[in-house]
Amino acid sequence: MIAFLRKNAGIRLAIPLLFSWFSANAQDAAKFPLIPYPTKLIPGKGLFAITPRTTVSGEAFKSEAKELAALLAKGLGQKLTPAKSQSAAAISIIKSADITASESYRLTIKPNHVEILANSGAGVFHAIETIRQLLPASIEKGIASKKLVLPVLTIEDEPAYEWRGMHLDVSRHFFSISYLKKFIDRMALYKMNKLHLHLTDDQGWRIEIKKYPKLTEEGAWRTFNNQDSMCMKRSKDNPDFVIDKEHIIQRDGKTLYGGFYTQQEMKGIVAYAAARHIDIIPEIDMPGHMMAAINSYPFLTCNGENKWGALFTKPICPCNETTFEFAQNVFTEIMDIFPSKYIHIGGDEVDRTDWGKSDACKALMEKEGIKDLAALQSYFINRMEKFFNSKGRKLIGWDEIIEGGISPTAIVMYWRGWVPKAPVEAVKNGNTVIMTPGEPLYFDNQPDQYAVDRVYHFNPIPKVLNAQEAKSIIGAQANIWTEQIPSERRADYMAMPRMTALAEMLWTNQPDKYQSYLQRLVRQYSRMDAMGINYRLPDLPGLLNEYVFTDEGKLSIASPLSTLTIRYTTDGSLPGVGSAVLPTPLVIKKSQLIRVAAFTPNGTRGDVYNLNYTQQQMLGPVKIAPPKPGLACTYYKAYFKATTFMKDAKVDSTFTTDKIEVPATVKAPSFGITYKGYIDVPADGIYSFYLTCDDGGVLKIGPNMVVNNDGNHSAQERSGQVALKMGAHPFQLDFIEGGGGFKLGLKYSVNGSVPQDVPAGWFKN
Repeated sequence: MIAFLRKNAGIRLAIPLLFSWFSANAQDAAKFPLIPYPTKLIPGKGLFAITPRTTVSGEAFKSEAKELAALLAKGLGQKLTPAKSQSAAAISIIKSADITASESYRLTIKPNHVEILANSGAGVFHAIETIRQLLPASIEKGIASKKLVLPVLTIEDEPAYEWRGMHLDVSRHFFSISYLKKFIDRMALYKMNKLHLHLTDDQGWRIEIKKYPKLTEEGAWRTFNNQDSMCMKRSKDNPDFVIDKEHIIQRDGKTLYGGFYTQQEMKGIVAYAAARHIDIIPEIDMPGHMMAAINSYPFLTCNGENKWGALFTKPICPCNETTFEFAQNVFTEIMDIFPSKYIHIGGDEVDRTDWGKSDACKALMEKEGIKDLAALQSYFINRMEKFFNSKGRKLIGWDEIIEGGISPTAIVMYWRGWVPKAPVEAVKNGNTVIMTPGEPLYFDNQPDQYAVDRVYHFNPIPKVLNAQEAKSIIGAQANIWTEQIPSERRADYMAMPRMTALAEMLWTNQPDKYQSYLQRLVRQYSRMDAMGINYRLPDLPGLLNEYVFTDEGKLSIASPLSTLTIRYTTDGSLPGVGSAVLPTPLVIKKSQLIRVAAFTPNGTRGDVYNLNYTQQQMLGPVKIAPPKPGLACTYYKAYFKATTFMKDAKVDSTFTTDKIEVPATVKAPSFGITYKGYIDVPADGIYSFYLTCDDGGVLKIGPNMVVNNDGNHSAQERSGQVALKMGAHPFQLDFIEGGGGFKLGLKYSVNGSVPQDVPAGWFKN
């Protein structure tokens, strides 16, 4: 029997004699640039040559054998010789009862024979994708070679987690059938197995429902909204924000945006994904996020109104039988399209206000003994789950569904990172949980230099769960919400290469392989180029947002890839392929804006970096009375859109701290904190500060704003510099949390040193 490593919800066996191969060195990783890296890889000596005379045989897995033969034929430019028998085949695919895990496989490559052992088509397909990555990237373009070669090796492989997912929101912005196929192909390459399609929301209904034709006749189209206009504004500097024109039509003198999938089209996509062993999970979001449906069918609400409340749109009414008739009719057609055993009902961000005013809801709550509006939502979810179960399906909902009580058979998808107890409570209730927290798995959040690292090192298992409870966490997925993703190019940019980090975390689950992964990722870029993926180029290292200098500044940037050219402008214009190449170094003698960007050989531009240089005299220290340690802090228990609004807010409490962090005692969903006092630096120098906030923060030292990271946004780092003489300087940090990540951190460096936490002893008040 094949001795696979068993990974049970992140808990590992430690038997050195069996698992010493975990310490595969970087040399092997460079030679075998596989993502995700196999559970076990033993390199050999020699090569297996693939020619048109190579045969492929696999009687138990005919469709997968055909897939492999087509892949090799694409690389050779001609079809392979048909195998006359299993024993005569150069490449044999064999069903093996010794391999019990459904997605496991064993791949053995010898100089004269290749063998794939598996117990399922999924296992075979994963082996084929491994072979695909061992072949040259040119195979993706169909560039023919007279001979292909595979390295001699043995791979024993299986995933750490059952659920390895990606989510795509096609409601806010719509994506074509051809792009869905491309997206599925990329998932398959990296051994992802669940595609969660968010098919409906307030902004558009994207799937044909024959019983309710107006859902797509009307609900699939809209005039441009605020999300579209935001993208149009950003497209002036970045063409990736140009809305895909194929989804814009003219109707009755109006310009409309949208589109939908017919049931037949979607069945084709489901079949396409199934051939690649990817399960498509449909989401019809209810009872909230239903404005697109209510516009056409107002009977779905409690009072006929359809508008935005304080935060969210009005939901459908769980107290009328017509609502359940509608929902069951819709999901019956959905189940006919999607054979997946999982159906996602949403259940998030529900404004329940109108339910409390409804006579029908008051009567239902009294009749059923429903204690509050959260429990009324659970009544709706639980009733729909019984309907799903009657059809042989399992219900998935966002983690809000646990608030009013749910059955232990529902599956909970955890996204609210600011409610860490939610997945724990779900597990304690007996529910299966899929982890999708906004930080770091909302891929619509703007990536930065730490994005890939955060995804790779994400641990799906909450620390408070024991080994047995951890088994209820079946995996994770990344979510791509498309309010600000209007094009296929932008979707590519946001997903890649973060998807590769998630794929390896969920399959290999060995955080110590991170440096090896980074080396292999560099090798993957050529394959992404061949596949036409508009991936995000590697970050230009070590750059700040704001620079200061006293006499002159110098800018030098080491290219993260040898193939990239770094170009710059000083007149405020965007760098282009015709802009000057950045010298080493660029000497700056006056205050100015330097804009830099990396370019690929084909002219693709990476992120544009705006580097503000300010000439500044060193700030002298101030004299202070005998200081006390730490900073004086003012806490405001309120919601703020920006830090400036705190100045007129009511103070809730005060405290002193010597750490820049969110205090563990803070439980309010939204708040603000001002950290005020002095920073006592030990030497003259140019000090760099790195402020990470979720949501916003502003750092001032002396009279200068050093870092501006203001506003409501996901965790991001902004940086700046200030020239300080030794001694104490006025220090103020304003921080706001809008309800989300509770992330705050401050690091410093001096004269280019490695960033580190600001010493507690530097803070005085």
